[in-house]
Amino acid sequence: MPPPARLIRIDPSDNVAVVANDGGLYQGAEVDGVTLQSHVPQAHKVALTALAAGDTVRRYGVVIGQTTEGVPAGGWVNEANLKMPAPPLLQGLPIATRLFEEAVPLEGYTFQGYRNADGGVGTRNIFAVTNTVQCVSGVVGHAVERVRREMLPSFPNVDGVVALDHTYGCGVAIDAPGAVVPIRTVRNIARNPNFADSTMVVSLGCEKMQPSRLFPELFDDGAEDQSPRANGHASLVTLQDETHIGFEAMIASILETAERHLEQLNRRQRETCPASDLVVGLQCGGSDALSGVTANPALGFAADLVVRAGGTVMFSEVTEVRDGIDQLTARAASPEIANELIREMDWYDRYLACGEADRAANTTPGNKKGGLSNIVEKAMGSIIKSGSMPISGVVPPGERARSNGLLFTATPASDFICGTLQLAAGMNVHVFTTGRGTPYGLAEVPVIKVATRSDLARRWHDLMDVDAGQIISAGETIETMGWLMFEKFLKVASGEKTCAEQLGLANQLALFNPGPVT
Repeated sequence: MPPPARLIRIDPSDNVAVVANDGGLYQGAEVDGVTLQSHVPQAHKVALTALAAGDTVRRYGVVIGQTTEGVPAGGWVNEANLKMPAPPLLQGLPIATRLFEEAVPLEGYTFQGYRNADGGVGTRNIFAVTNTVQCVSGVVGHAVERVRREMLPSFPNVDGVVALDHTYGCGVAIDAPGAVVPIRTVRNIARNPNFADSTMVVSLGCEKMQPSRLFPELFDDGAEDQSPRANGHASLVTLQDETHIGFEAMIASILETAERHLEQLNRRQRETCPASDLVVGLQCGGSDALSGVTANPALGFAADLVVRAGGTVMFSEVTEVRDGIDQLTARAASPEIANELIREMDWYDRYLACGEADRAANTTPGNKKGGLSNIVEKAMGSIIKSGSMPISGVVPPGERARSNGLLFTATPASDFICGTLQLAAGMNVHVFTTGRGTPYGLAEVPVIKVATRSDLARRWHDLMDVDAGQIISAGETIETMGWLMFEKFLKVASGEKTCAEQLGLANQLALFNPGPVT
């Protein structure tokens, strides 16, 4: 017997609800006092009352648009008959007005991590090699593969070796204001706690992004040879060095330097660390209209647990929170933080305008097929994953987080760029929710994949780590699923491999470069 027809309404003021049933509901189905006028796919919206052309449509208790034509009760509301509202202004916003009760500390939760000299904690023990320019990527890739094949088996305590490959470094206006973003991104990725401040640097020699520009703290400004300081952490191989006679000499230099790093990393051991050392990056991609019903609310509950434990949670994606800016500025812990949020939104508005685009360009065909009619609706479901705690800081793109609590890390919504910038900000666990499905992963940090729908979790059983669709399919609550996610964070931080790690799936890093290319 098929399950009963079910609609999900988020807020009592909503005049639409989304279809919960796998496969959707068919014409004539009766549910919540309405009769469906046509087949409506899963996660898509059904009008709960008759709507005339120009009527306001509400979901999450906010206006997500106006109808462009009449829609009967039980009719299908989608992007074809919904006009998106204008973006909210960045003036006259509520500034740090939300009153918060003091959160009850969450004590006694720990994980097994790698303690670094600077106090940060890695969840993986990885040897990383970064490049100063894309010109050397082929050589670095060749060398890293040899390290992985020939050397890594002799260092059992090292989890892996990664090339922090990127397409920046030359052929760019290196002194343009926008250049600071990719430069500091590359610098701060190399400082991610999973690399133990032991990242190796490979340079060509003639590039604009010289090693001394990328890592000024490692160089003695008065030294003629501009060699890195012998601090036992970072080291440099320059391919144009005159001692390199042929390709094999370059590879030999990289392998020799790599061995010293591997010896250092192999001495590291996991130790008990408090949950306050978690730095969790939150992201969603391939989203559907159930993302804001199952996975993201549960993730928001788990985010609150991390913050209560003294840890750090980063949520991001400027265009996916822009339409809820009033919610965010009200939640800011201080007027200064509220103004930093406004500053980042304003910067991105101007960035989009330069490209003759706006926030509407965010929504993908897959989002719409999954029931998200426009960016306003998508934004409301995205913000939910940030939980309910005050926003205690803002991290500009490419910067490193310098405080704990709930932080807004300003990034584009692009999955790959967002993940890259959160990596630079210092995350040691990444959580990625998806409704449509994506095999996204990162080699530099474990990525926990959360399915919004049980149907997706069943079909992609070896790609999804958590089935948040059980909130609909199995009667789980947001609270129980949130606790399950929190406990999963601790297990993965302690070394439990995610599905992506087991399969060896990892996307390339993608730098955000708002500066000109020459």
